[in-house]
Amino acid sequence: MADRALAAAHAQLLGAAKGAAAVRAFFDPATSTISYVVHDPATMRGAVIDSVLDFDAASGRTSTASAEAIVAYVQGAGIAIDWLLETHAHADHLSAAPWLAKILGGTIAIGEYIRDVQAVFGDIFNAGASFRRDGSDFGRLFADGERFAIGGLPVTVLHVPGHTPACVAYVIGDVVFVGDTMFMPDYGSARADFPGGDAAQLFRSLRRILDLPAETPLFMCHDYLSAERNEHRWEATVGEQRAGNVHARDGISEDEFVARRRARDAGLSMPALLLPAVQVNMRGGRLPPAEDNGVAYLKIPVDRL
Repeated sequence: MADRALAAAHAQLLGAAKGAAAVRAFFDPATSTISYVVHDPATMRGAVIDSVLDFDAASGRTSTASAEAIVAYVQGAGIAIDWLLETHAHADHLSAAPWLAKILGGTIAIGEYIRDVQAVFGDIFNAGASFRRDGSDFGRLFADGERFAIGGLPVTVLHVPGHTPACVAYVIGDVVFVGDTMFMPDYGSARADFPGGDAAQLFRSLRRILDLPAETPLFMCHDYLSAERNEHRWEATVGEQRAGNVHARDGISEDEFVARRRARDAGLSMPALLLPAVQVNMRGGRLPPAEDNGVAYLKIPVDRL
């Protein structure tokens, strides 16, 4: 296999015991986001993936009910959190990683191409020289194929751009957290029309994930109900995705996918929380610096997007 990172992930999955990684999902109905706590039962070391900070756009108020549920579970189970992992800079919810880090500890981490996202959106929001575009708002930036551990669980990072330039999937023990790159088979894939997105890249990233062993469980970051389903789900195997993913199943070509993806994206409205979410998430989940009155403000760029 010429793709060394993918080969490492493949070997890891084949070598891991089934159920090696303990996974607990937390569904946020306001944003259809699934956050996860994954841990190693042998060492009780763990990570939080794609946490949610509740945000009321009408009032501009944040709250922490979703994150508090994670804290209650982690503390109740006796899990020590080493990592607060982001699959990308989300455009549909604010990250609670800094708030969780204050309570649970752990390093906030994301893929190294967050720098590209920061460069693009730093300009869009006219963030100024004080906004660092070098990824240093995060504690760790992962390269494609980089490996680390959560307790005794091996982790391989796969760069899966297309939805955003910074998207990564985390192969942890015997399971994979795919972020927004892939949805459940009946919903397909993420949009690719945000600044820095690319439908052709997204197709290649999808097929990269689908090259993993067929029995591998994949955990999605979002689930939106389809016409055929009225209950939320967020787990499917590689084999189920290869057989049934409406956008990227076996037999669909890159050209066909790109044409369908672009046509669908052209009819989608912007996510309701895109403007506040990206301003916060490009800073590692932190609000912009407070102004001289002690209040932090979020910008709305008029006619820019």
